Amino acid sequence: MKVAVVGATGLVGTKMLEVLAEHNFPITELIPVASEKSVGKTIEWQNKSWQVVSMTDAIAARPAIALFSAGGSTSLEWAPKFAEVGTVVIDNSSAWRMDPSKKLIVPEINGDTLTPEDRIIANPNCSTIQMVMVLQPLHQLYKVKRVVVSTYQSVTGTGKKAVDQLMNERLGMEGEMAYRYTIDLNLIPQIDVFMDNGYTKEEMKMVNETKKIMDDDSIRVTATCVRVPVMGGHSESVNIEFENAPDLNEVRSALSSFSGITLLDEPTNFEYPMPLIHAHNSDQVFVGRLRLDESNPNTLNCWIVSDNLRKGAATNAVQIAKLILSRGLTKV
Repeated sequence: MKVAVVGATGLVGTKMLEVLAEHNFPITELIPVASEKSVGKTIEWQNKSWQVVSMTDAIAARPAIALFSAGGSTSLEWAPKFAEVGTVVIDNSSAWRMDPSKKLIVPEINGDTLTPEDRIIANPNCSTIQMVMVLQPLHQLYKVKRVVVSTYQSVTGTGKKAVDQLMNERLGMEGEMAYRYTIDLNLIPQIDVFMDNGYTKEEMKMVNETKKIMDDDSIRVTATCVRVPVMGGHSESVNIEFENAPDLNEVRSALSSFSGITLLDEPTNFEYPMPLIHAHNSDQVFVGRLRLDESNPNTLNCWIVSDNLRKGAATNAVQIAKLILSRGLTKV
């Protein structure tokens, strides 16, 4: 079982390697791929040294699965070349997500749609994944009509450069800036570039990806995405309007029994999801602060938290890989 990790030295690529090890993914040969300047270097994984190789060498090795976390332009150029030799590519960038010929997969929701013909599979946006994990079981019960979401997204979602900026600012040190503005003790109401409609690309990802994953274009979504000086995961305040009236006891039961969700909803005991306290280094999606919206019928408010590097990226990709393996969907 040969597995390539493209972008193996980056923040998400490193997390993918960590999750592969934790999930005991049956790799016989790891093929770490990184930028040209890293080719020839070695990384340590599972008590062995593995040499970083070029894209061309990785393709020649014909891995069964390639986990991509190297940016959209890299994926657009190289993912089809891996697919041509029979490799199943699981891509963490936005390159293929809205391509109608590619599946956008959260295993707990639509993993059963995968077929042997799916050679390039898109991993959704981190903030979308944790939201749809909560929406799905409630959609089955009450049918979601409209979602209003405000996100509080960790600097880890931008990458190491952003983490370094935050830490430098905390220490009063000069350094490279990932953001246009100071992030420590600040909030930046922009994630990705602004589009013609006034929304950012991140906000529109949540709108469009939610409909595709849940296979329902009638669901209306509006989002405001904010970068916050936080480590451990992304948080979301979500207001969900349904066609039918939700029952809080039934909501709690549905969420508690849905694979991948942990309910933390005891506010009188100060139990509610927090990124650093609960989500950090966990594969779970945490949900709490459940309450009916007193201003609108058939509407629920909730608070969703998840580690954006794990379930929001690396873990979801590895879960897709495990699904592919268990269903015998690899050709190499």
